[in-house]
Parts: sequence; structure tokens; C-alpha cells
Amino acid sequence: MPTLQLAAITQANRPAQLPLLSKLADILATSPEVTHLMVRGSLAHGTADRLSDVDLVAGVHDARFPSFVEALDTLMPVEAGALLPGWRDTIVADLGGVGLVFLVPDEGKLHQIDLYVAPASRIPRLQETVSTAVLLDRRPGPVAAPDVAAAESFAAAFLARPRSCAELLIEHLVLAVLLHKRIKRGQRFVAYSEWYRLHTATKDLIKTALAPASRFWGWYQLREEIGITPIGRACLRDLDAAISGPAVPEAADVTEAIERVLTLAERACPQALDGLHDAVAAYRTYQELVRTHSTSRARPPAGPARA
Repeated sequence: MPTLQLAAITQANRPAQLPLLSKLADILATSPEVTHLMVRGSLAHGTADRLSDVDLVAGVHDARFPSFVEALDTLMPVEAGALLPGWRDTIVADLGGVGLVFLVPDEGKLHQIDLYVAPASRIPRLQETVSTAVLLDRRPGPVAAPDVAAAESFAAAFLARPRSCAELLIEHLVLAVLLHKRIKRGQRFVAYSEWYRLHTATKDLIKTALAPASRFWGWYQLREEIGITPIGRACLRDLDAAISGPAVPEAADVTEAIERVLTLAERACPQALDGLHDAVAAYRTYQELVRTHSTSRARPPAGPARA
């Protein structure tokens, strides 16, 4: 097992996420295909708080890049305890690789793990663009030009692949975790952006389930195309209820949205929930624990009894 350079991050702010970061880094570094491991975001800058996600960048030998990325949905649940398959991150900047978000339980909480995987040939350029703290620098062997081209082609195809109903359902669950964090921090502008993304994912879920061959872009012709069946009309009522809510949500709005989309999925594409029932039940439990904890922290201590 290679030695990971965690000292600088530990000295910077001793983040609460350090044990989880160390565990994830050990898991990834075990693979000889991984050439680099870096931390970015608040953990790298020494500004992390208890809500901060774990931002990791993994460099992978170009020849092994496609197989490594495809294996992550098995590796992360089995080795790291991730609750769900990874969500293809549509928010992260294009740095030559692919971004995946996993939800990993630790110490009674669901932690957001942002894992960006890039071919080793792209790591020098990435390091010029993004501020990172290096955990592992294991130089790859020679990289052939065809391997570089194949890795680039795989990344482009992976990100462009149409999302299934199951992937869109996972997107809702991940975005809800992000939104709860924004609300607690008072980040109203970011919450507005991610709330719109969640509504768009609801629309995409309906279209993918009921009009997979749609010729219309985005939000166009939804009523005409979807509302021709009872199930379609029910789904459009769900979507209307979603977009009729506040522009910037409260925590209860996010919880209501997740329950709404789970009901929608059971109605329109029940196969999306195949294999996810236990994960969704655990997700609900963790979210309820967070809400209960937040309520107890906000409740003032009881005063002396009065006659």
C-alpha cells in the first residue's frame, strides 16, 4: 500500500471528514491503475465545515481508464459502503475526465463524495487549472497515443450517454442532499440553481419513461406529448405541483419533492426502483436522522417548570 500524503490536510484544519477521506483514499490507492490522488475544494483549502463534501480527483492510467470508471459502481458500494450507484455529475467543470457523486454513510450521516476521474495524461493540465492537495503521485508508465485517444473518446461518450429512469431517480436523491446543505448554509442563489435542476430532472424522468423517442427539446410540447394517457396526465400534475412551489426551497419542500418523485417513479417507471428499494429506505432513514438532529439542535433548552 503506498503512503498517502495526508499531513498537510490534517494540519490545515483537522476536518471532521478526515477519517472518511483517509478510508476512501486507501481504497482507491490500492488499485495499481490509479496514478494520482488529489483533494480539491474546501478540504484542500482548509475551509471545510461539518457539511463539506469530500472532493477527490483520481488519475488513472489511460489504458485502464474506461474499465476503471465502469467498475466504480461496484467498487464504491462494496468497498466504501456507497448507498447508491454514482450520479454522473452535470455540475462539475469539464476537466478531461468524468465526475461521479456517491452518497456514503459515515458516523450516522450521508456524506457527499465528489469523485472526479481523469486519464493520467490529463492530470498535469488539470493541476494547472484546479487547486489541489496531492495525496498520491505515482507516475504512470509509458502511455501510447491510441490509449490517450481511447480514454478521451470514452469520457465523451460516457458523459453524452442518455440517462435511464434509474439514473434520473438517483439524480433526484443526490440533488436533495446538495439542496439540504445549501439551505442550512443560507446559500440561496445556489439553492435556486439546484432546485431548478431537480425540477428539470423530474421533467426528464417523465419524458424518459413515457416518451423516450420524443422529438421535442426540453420543456416543449409536454402536455401534448405526455398528457394523452391517464398515467401521463398524473405525471404532469406532479410536475405542475413541483414547479408551482417556491423559487428557493425550504427543507420541507425538498423532502416533499423527493416523496413526489418516488411516487411518480412507481407509477410511470417502476423498473427504475428495481434493486434500489433497500437503498431508498436507508436514504429516507438518514435524511430523517438529519432532520431530527437539526430540530433538536434548534430547540431551546427547557426552562424551569412553572406553577
